[in-house]
Amino acid sequence: MKKNFDGNAIVYCEGAFGTSNGKTAHGLVRQTRRYRILSVVDSRHAGDDAGLVLDGKRNRIPIHKSVTDAIEAFSGDSRPATHLVVGLAPDGGRLPPYARRDVLTAISKGLNVDSGLHDFLSEDAEMKLLAEKMAVRIRDVRKPPEKKNLHFFSGKIEEVACLNVAVLGTDSAIGKRTTALILADALNSEGYAAELIGTGQTAWMQGVPYGIILDSLVNDFVSGEIEHAVWRAWREVRPNVIILEGQGSLMNPAYPGGFEILAAGRPDMVVLQHAPGRQDYDGFPGYRLHPLEKQIQAVELLSEKPVVAITVNHEGLRSGDIPEVCREITRNTGVPAFDVLENGAGELVRILKPYIKG
Repeated sequence: MKKNFDGNAIVYCEGAFGTSNGKTAHGLVRQTRRYRILSVVDSRHAGDDAGLVLDGKRNRIPIHKSVTDAIEAFSGDSRPATHLVVGLAPDGGRLPPYARRDVLTAISKGLNVDSGLHDFLSEDAEMKLLAEKMAVRIRDVRKPPEKKNLHFFSGKIEEVACLNVAVLGTDSAIGKRTTALILADALNSEGYAAELIGTGQTAWMQGVPYGIILDSLVNDFVSGEIEHAVWRAWREVRPNVIILEGQGSLMNPAYPGGFEILAAGRPDMVVLQHAPGRQDYDGFPGYRLHPLEKQIQAVELLSEKPVVAITVNHEGLRSGDIPEVCREITRNTGVPAFDVLENGAGELVRILKPYIKG
């Protein structure tokens, strides 16, 4: 990952921190090497600790009521705020109307703005003019790259000779990226070289050096860009393990994803993230989640590769119930199950070790 910070960031997540629409903010609060995170903005949790709200563990990142309050809190600090990072991840990637005012406030106070939304803030006439006046930069992470820089699938991924693991999920906003990062860190701490291939805007914001932003791409180039990211990581780093971050889920009606990772990323095996407490697909009441057993079958049918572990998202579960939930998943599926966010990825690393080359 990156070693040099782009700047000191306030993460904007008004009205969404601790919900699925705040998943970009959640990733940044848990881990990023692109920014030094100063605080989170969400008036609902003003005065709270971000880590305590998110994971029940203090991380000394305060939550402020407003952008102005957050900026002023660090104005006399040796490391004042330099960036506002939009941590919202609403359906459709649109900037909520109330957030526009707050982004303008940040720009007027001299902050650069990074956004992973589909509404490109750098093309907003008022924001663009104000940014020019204040000599700050607006970066829209999801802007499509120039076609001259894109790659078509070539088959060069067959040169990749290390273990290649995809982390997919049974739903969207379920923790695939978080699990992939925890797994990469656990492998690295045990002396293996592990490289994560990010596939979304949050991974870019977290400083992951290899990857793409899938939903910024023209469909013709999706498979080639996945292949190129995996191949480039292999060529430049020669890791023992490559970990592919999944997007959406195979059967999600609004965010179908994962097939492109399986088809173009060519993983050797799959880790499947699952939330046992969910009944419906995220944000779509009445659209029942397909049973875990069916989802495992779908992954294995499409990829012809095994699902070697289920990683559990413990939302809606009591901490004391998690071990039994994991045991029940294993009894029903025959696949070992772990909560890596709660307990770390040591057991998952143990499963992967026999397959690691070198």
